[in-house]
Formats: sequence, structure tokens, C-alpha cells
Amino acid sequence: MLAYRITTMNRPLLAVAVWIVAASCAFAAAPDTGGPGWQALFKPDYSDAEKPDGVWSVAAGDLTASADQCIWTKTEHADFLLELEFKNAAGTNSGVILYCSDPNNWIPKSVEIQIADDFAEKWAKSPASWHCGAVFGHVAPTAGLVKPAGEWNKMLIEARGQHLKVWLNGMLASEMDMAKWTSAKTNPDGSEIPAWLSTPLAEMPTKGRIGFQGKHGDATIWLRNIRIKPLAK
Repeated sequence: MLAYRITTMNRPLLAVAVWIVAASCAFAAAPDTGGPGWQALFKPDYSDAEKPDGVWSVAAGDLTASADQCIWTKTEHADFLLELEFKNAAGTNSGVILYCSDPNNWIPKSVEIQIADDFAEKWAKSPASWHCGAVFGHVAPTAGLVKPAGEWNKMLIEARGQHLKVWLNGMLASEMDMAKWTSAKTNPDGSEIPAWLSTPLAEMPTKGRIGFQGKHGDATIWLRNIRIKPLAK
């Protein structure tokens, strides 16, 4: 019935219908995160985290950093849902790091899901694949979904092997099939990949440590309610 109605519409109405369908796909709601199987990514005292001394601290349940150094899980993870809340300061630039195989040289050996204050002029004018909810340097978010600095945001990441999906504040922000990223220089759409991301994603392991970038860009990031759920293969 829907197909029939579309084919018999005049062109302006058809364009509207196509836009509505596309928009509904782009803004697909996040999956239900209730049910069993969830666990905190870190222990309450962060004794199971690998982090630099004197950089990361917790106040009133909020995790934050005073310098641009990462905090890592000590264990590797594959096939999971990762949920967290974050709050930006004005000008924040941070990220969630997946599939990291070398924390000492993580930038070319991991996938980063971007966290940024897109309201700050510096980041608003950056490439679209640097905006909040992007697979950094590779896939731009579907829309501006991050809240203004000072407000809490919720992010959900689904990692199933080479397939990644990111929801930001309940809306689908980005998704990718890493197998399509066979070049370290250009994305499948022809756009340029930052030179420091020197490993083609198609060649990257899909199991590794999870990390969070610290105070990058001279602006604070706050994190809370970080939890993970392993997915059946």
C-alpha cells in the first residue's frame, strides 16, 4: 500500500515522503538498554583501570581528567554495547576509544568515537567527521545531536566485529562497516582521512581495550554511568 501511494504521488509530495523515510532511518531510536547482562566498565574505585597517576579523579560519581592522558580498561573487549553519559565544558574535545591494541600509541591503533562541544566555534568549523558522535576522521554524524556545554548527554555504542553504530541522546549518530575502509588516506566517499590515522580500519583488530581521552583541547570532560554488556556472537 505504501509503495502504491508513493508511485501515484505528484513530485513535490514524493520528495516529502522520501525525506520523511530518510529522516526516520537517520534518527532511528536507540535499542532498549534494559534487561540483564550489564555491568560497570570499571570498579567503583577504578582499581581495575590503567591510568596515569594524578590525572583522573572522581567527584560525586563523575569521572574527569586534569590533563590530556587516557584512562583504559586492563582487559580487552569484543562484541559489546557500551553506554555512558558525558558532559562537556565550553570547547571540550574528547573521545571514546575502541579496539585499542596499543595504549602507548593508541591513535593509529584504535577507533575513536568523537566527543566534542560542537557549539564551540573551533569545533563547529572543523570537518564534519570531527563532530560529536562521529567515528572520528571517517564518518560524520547524521546531525548535530550533542547538547550545549554543561548539560549531560547519553551515548550508546554497539560494536559487533567490524560493524559499529553510535547513538547520541537517543538518535542514531553514525554507523560504519570497517571492512569498507581499505585505505588509510581516503574514506570510501573520497574524503580525506587525517594523516595520523595511519591504519586502514579494514585491517584493524576488532578486539581491544576501551579507553577515554582526557582533557584534550584545554577543556574538561566529565563521564558517569559507564557500563558494558557483552553481545552474543
